[in-house]
Amino acid sequence: MKISLGPLQYFWPRERTLAFYREAIHWPLDVVYLGETVCSKRRELRTADWLALAEELAASGKQIVLSTLALIEAESELGVLDRQVSHGGFWIEANDLSAVQLCREKGRPFVAGPSLNVYNHRALAMLAEDGMRRWVPGVEQGRTLIGELKQAFVAAGGAMPELEVTAWGRLPLSYSARCFTARALDVPKDQCGFRCIDHPDGMPLATREGRPFLRINGISVQGEETTDLGPELPELRALGVDILRLYPQAEGMEAVVRHFDEARTSATVPPRLGQRNGYWHGEPGMRMQA
Repeated sequence: MKISLGPLQYFWPRERTLAFYREAIHWPLDVVYLGETVCSKRRELRTADWLALAEELAASGKQIVLSTLALIEAESELGVLDRQVSHGGFWIEANDLSAVQLCREKGRPFVAGPSLNVYNHRALAMLAEDGMRRWVPGVEQGRTLIGELKQAFVAAGGAMPELEVTAWGRLPLSYSARCFTARALDVPKDQCGFRCIDHPDGMPLATREGRPFLRINGISVQGEETTDLGPELPELRALGVDILRLYPQAEGMEAVVRHFDEARTSATVPPRLGQRNGYWHGEPGMRMQA
C-alpha cells in the first residue's frame, strides 16, 4: 500500500509552500500531488513555478502528479490547464471534465480526482477508455459504495485502475462559483484581497451555539473535523485500496505521514489521531441533538 500527499487545499505564502514541499520530499511518500485545485486567483505560485517544482521533486524518485482546478469557469483557466496537460512529463489529476477531455485528446494518463463525481461503473469505464489510470472516489463514497462500484466494474469486464482513498484530512464537501471567504468578510469576490492566505487551515465556521461546524476555504466548504482512516486499514486492504491519500495541513504533517508509514507495515491497528469518518461507514457525520 502506497502513501500519497494530496494537493494543497489552502492558500499559503510562496516561501512557505516551497519550503513545505522541499521538506516533504524527504518523508516516506510514494506520490506527491502539486497544483492549485480551489481558486485560480491564488497565484503565489504560478503555473511555471508549479512545473519547475514538479521537475525538482521528481528527481527524488517519487511520482509527481499535477492537480487541476475542481471548477473551471474562465478561458484563462483553460489555458493553464492546457499548459499542465501539454507538459507531458507528469500524470494529471483531472478534477473537472475539461481536464479529462484534454487528457484524452493529447493521450495523457490521468488520475480521476474526487470532484469528478463517479457514481457508477459505466462512468468509471468511460474514464478508463479516456486514459484514466487511477481513481480517487468522492469523499462521501464510503466502503460499501466503493465496493459495490468496484464489483460491478470488474463484473462488466473492466480492469480496475489503481484505487486511492482519502485517509487523512479535512474533507472538501462542496465547490461553488461564489467565494465563501469573501462573503464571510463582506468583500466582493473580485476584490477579495486574497484573504484566504490569512487562514492556513481554512476559516473556522461555528454554529450559533458556538460549536465548530465547517471550514470555509475560498469557493470550497470543508468539514471541520480532520478525518482519520488509520484504524480502518484492515478494511482498506480488504477493499483493495492501493494508495492512502493524506491532505496537507499547516502543522504536524510530517508526523502524520510517518504515522501512516508505520501503520501500513505493521500488523497492529494504529490508534486514531484524528476523527472518525462517518462517510466511510455509511453513517451521519453529525447527529442532531434535541
